[in-house]
Amino acid sequence: MKEYGIIGKSLSHSFSPKYFNNKFGVLGLEAHFEIFEIPHIESFKQIIAQHRALAGLCVTIPYKELIMPYLDEIDPVAADIGAVNCIQFKQGKLKGYNTDISGFVNSLVPILPAVPVKALVLGTGGASKAVLKGLESLGIPYTLVSRMVSASAITYADVDATLLSAHKLIINTTPLGTFPEVHTFPDLPYAVLSDQHILYDLVYNPAETAFLQKGKAAGAVLKNGLEMLELQAEANWRIWNE
Repeated sequence: MKEYGIIGKSLSHSFSPKYFNNKFGVLGLEAHFEIFEIPHIESFKQIIAQHRALAGLCVTIPYKELIMPYLDEIDPVAADIGAVNCIQFKQGKLKGYNTDISGFVNSLVPILPAVPVKALVLGTGGASKAVLKGLESLGIPYTLVSRMVSASAITYADVDATLLSAHKLIINTTPLGTFPEVHTFPDLPYAVLSDQHILYDLVYNPAETAFLQKGKAAGAVLKNGLEMLELQAEANWRIWNE
């Protein structure tokens, strides 16, 4: 039986096992999708050694960047982004891909307004890198927000009412609000949100995070990360079967 799985640090929130195991059932495949929670990236080698039937892996927080040195090859798109969320097993080699970018772009485009917007991107991890590349491909200018001061990002303390009003697309790439920490959310001046704003949260469990609830109260357009998950999952499946 072929094995597939997802590696991450805290995966109780993950919908991937249900999604793929349902898919295997519908397709009549003898395959199983597992969760691999590892405390540090060095444990990745042990997973590979112990699970010889592995045919594909998803990669999530916090290992999308840390996984790269452990792979034999990196797809050019993933190398350009600097993050991997999909691993292909082929002829004894491990190759990393990034399908977050296509999943993000294809799920974002339908909710974009006709007028140009500027984006505020919250978080600087592996998922954020794919989001930034996706925004660049769409010609959407952005401002990056981080907890730490850097040359490429402002801090949450810098996000005032004027800045938030000027950025109509707000994208949360952080894990804040993910089950079970459902009461957490990025620190922003939410009082200035309006029905002209779009709030996109990469978190999909719960379906409506505290971040999205604040946008809902202002009449903003809302989008969670479920469609992005489904789109990148299907892209992963195609890669695993190449």
